[in-house]
Amino acid sequence: MTAVDTVTAATNADGETGMTDKGVGDGGQGPAKSRPGSRRRYWQAGWQRGGIEIRHLLRNPKELSGQIINVVVALVVASNMDDDVPGTHVPMSHLALSGFAAYLLFQIGLLNLPQILVTEREEGALLRLRTTPGGIPAYLIAKSVLIVAMALATLVVLLGAGALVANGPLPHGVDDWLTLLWVSALGLLAVVPLGAAIGAVLPNPREALAMIMLPAMGLLVTSGAMFPLTSLPAVVQKIASVFPLKWMAQGVRSALLPDAARAAEPAGSWELPTVALVLAAWAVVGFLLAVPLLRRAARRESGSRLGERHRKANLGAAPAA
Repeated sequence: MTAVDTVTAATNADGETGMTDKGVGDGGQGPAKSRPGSRRRYWQAGWQRGGIEIRHLLRNPKELSGQIINVVVALVVASNMDDDVPGTHVPMSHLALSGFAAYLLFQIGLLNLPQILVTEREEGALLRLRTTPGGIPAYLIAKSVLIVAMALATLVVLLGAGALVANGPLPHGVDDWLTLLWVSALGLLAVVPLGAAIGAVLPNPREALAMIMLPAMGLLVTSGAMFPLTSLPAVVQKIASVFPLKWMAQGVRSALLPDAARAAEPAGSWELPTVALVLAAWAVVGFLLAVPLLRRAARRESGSRLGERHRKANLGAAPAA
């Protein structure tokens, strides 16, 4: 069963086959009033499909291996750092593991999701969403459930393995655990909608990774995830502060590192209220972009467009065959 087939089945199981919501189900021709309780059914369908996708992921060794490789790379890099954070007695490996934890959350939401969306669009997913009542809201909810599950599982594996292999940091008290939880949740809310918006406009799966990987790696270097942000030029610090990764990394560091590590922060403090405000602002911007862009992409889909893309893909693959 394909991704959108699951959405269709889940939505139809709730008795919504006769429902109309022209802003969603028919490709976005215009807003229309939906039946009472329709939004609740969209959520139910999305959660149901999200659970199915998580089970599919657990049965796919190739997908799981990709996440494990990221964790292994983070552990290898961190375990080879012997110095302390300048001006503190905090091991540099702890700062690197904290930064990698934030980056993996960022990567899964901003890189993995666009690739999934572009691939499923090429398979005709968005075209079938046009005929599924409440298809796009249920689809977005399901993808969010999948990405959040992937991200949190990766975070748990990284921190657990880091503590065992590299004597890595863990939250020391209830307050630190709560901080890690809300920073992770708000960080994902900030990047998952952005990933959906990017996936709606990228041309094809082959170009998707190339177009977003380089900027993401640039942010990894300039956002203080790998080494103290204060070691970078002031202009780089200001540019990094615009993007969510810098604040995600800072929030994760506040949960995992001792207070002495604040000396390496540009403001000399964790600035948690600012972390919350910036991530919340990105979440709002992302949601405002994601839904209309996905509706637009679904509205532009047609059988002829899909067939033409498949024809070009087959022609491109012909010489290799």
